[in-house]
Amino acid sequence: MIAAGDFRKGMTFEMDNEPFVIIDFQHVKPGKGAAFVRTKYKSLLSGAIREHTFNPSEKFPRAHIERKDMQYLYRDGDLYYFMDNESYEQIPLQHDVVEDAIKWIKENETAAVAFYKGNCFMVEAPNFVELLITEAEPGVKGDTATNAMKRVTLETGAEVMVPMFVNEGDKIKIDTRSGEYLSRAN
Repeated sequence: MIAAGDFRKGMTFEMDNEPFVIIDFQHVKPGKGAAFVRTKYKSLLSGAIREHTFNPSEKFPRAHIERKDMQYLYRDGDLYYFMDNESYEQIPLQHDVVEDAIKWIKENETAAVAFYKGNCFMVEAPNFVELLITEAEPGVKGDTATNAMKRVTLETGAEVMVPMFVNEGDKIKIDTRSGEYLSRAN
């Protein structure tokens, strides 16, 4: 059990049989009255962010989240198949579970898959990926005097903004957390 007074960023807990992760917290001790913990937390199942004030002595069970590195195999309609690298078991996942990460993951690449009570609820792409540009408008001479950007399409179908000097066929490094172009890849 975790007391609300022990909350820290990134900690997971259960409330009403649903797992949450602490995004932000603040211990408040007013001059009059009892202390409290102002908390911002996110549902791991729905992604909804909530704010709530807890009594520091309130206790909650810890939410045990299991993470496995799994290999993305292929897509079949609305199902995305991932394989456990240890047991070689394949699991199909719905689009809403992989939606945020799939645009950064190529087939046969590894991703972190998160489970809560045996059910997968989220797929996390690696923080940095190198992807090939499949479609890009050519840069126009003279447009490079400023920090001009253009939209390109990557091999996974994702679209990102890149500097004008980047061309179709280039391999680039992307930060998947923000979707930002970092550099050309070697």
